[in-house]
Amino acid sequence: MTLRCNRESVVERRPLRPPVLAKNRRPRAAAAPPGTSRGFERRIHAMNLRRTLLLFAFAFACKPAVESQPALAQPQTNVQTNTIPPAVSAARRTPIVVVAHNVLPSVVNIQTEATIQRRAVDPMFDPFGFFGPRSYTSQSLGSGFVWSSDGVIVTNNHVVEGASRITVNFNDGTQVAAKLLGVDPDSDVAVLKVDSKNLTAAPIGLSSDLMIGESVVAVGNPFGLSGTVTTGVVSALGRSVPSQEQGRTYTDFIQTDASINPGNSGGPLLNIEGKVIGINVAIYQNAQGIGFAIPVDRAKKVIQDLLRYGTVHSAWIGAVTTTLTPEEAKRLGQNTPRGALVARVFAGSPAEQSGIKTGDVITAVAGKPVDSRESFNTYTATLANGQPVALTVTRGGSPRKLQVRPSDPPANLGLRVLEEISGLRVADEQHAVVIDQVASGSRAADIGLQPGDVIVGINGIEIASTKDLNAELTRGADRSSMVLSVQRGRYIYTLTFPMGV
Repeated sequence: MTLRCNRESVVERRPLRPPVLAKNRRPRAAAAPPGTSRGFERRIHAMNLRRTLLLFAFAFACKPAVESQPALAQPQTNVQTNTIPPAVSAARRTPIVVVAHNVLPSVVNIQTEATIQRRAVDPMFDPFGFFGPRSYTSQSLGSGFVWSSDGVIVTNNHVVEGASRITVNFNDGTQVAAKLLGVDPDSDVAVLKVDSKNLTAAPIGLSSDLMIGESVVAVGNPFGLSGTVTTGVVSALGRSVPSQEQGRTYTDFIQTDASINPGNSGGPLLNIEGKVIGINVAIYQNAQGIGFAIPVDRAKKVIQDLLRYGTVHSAWIGAVTTTLTPEEAKRLGQNTPRGALVARVFAGSPAEQSGIKTGDVITAVAGKPVDSRESFNTYTATLANGQPVALTVTRGGSPRKLQVRPSDPPANLGLRVLEEISGLRVADEQHAVVIDQVASGSRAADIGLQPGDVIVGINGIEIASTKDLNAELTRGADRSSMVLSVQRGRYIYTLTFPMGV
């Protein structure tokens, strides 16, 4: 299945793709009609071609420089009333009615605009670039909710990604321009700020004590229909969901059968007490009743970091893990394949200082059971730097208790990872990352990489400097593998390097 993020007409950070190289073959000329000279036919063809090109150029020269896509459905102007009539019987005032009544003032519609440039004329007809790029405006709709009464709004990163203008529409019909405070693509969380005071903030609950089967309420802006309330249950917890659009796997999602549709992204998922327990984010394309939300416990740290620093301060342990397979579990003397197998420990890292070794199996973090690499990464993502945390590991079939103190990752961690894993050293050169050295006997040397090759992407994200490369590698330092896109001449090659030893 394909995971689909629920923003209408999302302007996405495009994954890197190799160029399509067309074969340079001329079509075979058709035979001339009897009695027609070949030279005469060529002259007529040339006249027609010149006439077509002149008309084509004239049409584009007269066309406005900025065009707009057909407008999407705009946020509904009718205001959703959230007053419970006093004459209504208590039996009709169900918990869901009360939740809707209390939360609707806190839920917002988010409208974004992005300016996109493209070639005005096909390069075949404009080889010298006389017409230049043209611009058009893309609009999209999403949802969000008031995090604090002083104007902080929370939504998804993919709702506002690439936006040049963001407008927040409140339930009472008020429209306010919003400023982007920070985003975290890894968790798909974004924080906005509006110049408004005394807003009604949504109550924040806990996602750590959710139960499968308990009732939940989703509120948002599906298809531009503001203030839409749907209900369902928690269908599953801790879901790991691959995204073909983003080229990665999202972990620890809440699964629900509450109706979540395009435009719902960024809206709150609430428990029956009316407290936010998740941020609606995605659906399975072409599937009914399968939606996902980011647990609010995980989002809290991200939001707090974005408000305080403008970026996320990741808790770094310095251990690369993989999910334990049944074969590995048997070899290590474990009855069940549960846990995160340590594949690499970085020198000088908190993991090394705490005594974690390659081959250990991490089975619990702060008393919470670890079932896989994904659950281990989910738990560590919520840890605070500098605060000790208890780990349970299995070594040689025997459990051990260790204590690790997470820290900020080193400034050059990504480039260090690149050199240790692949044997590559890189340098900046005219908005490009060029391979400077290839260590003899390294993995990079074994597959034929050479000095002068250009790294144009990492883990599906385009890069233009060693700073970009370091940031993406640091963000993905806990992955089980890294994927490099390397250009040599006209061709781009995709290479996968395992992160283990």
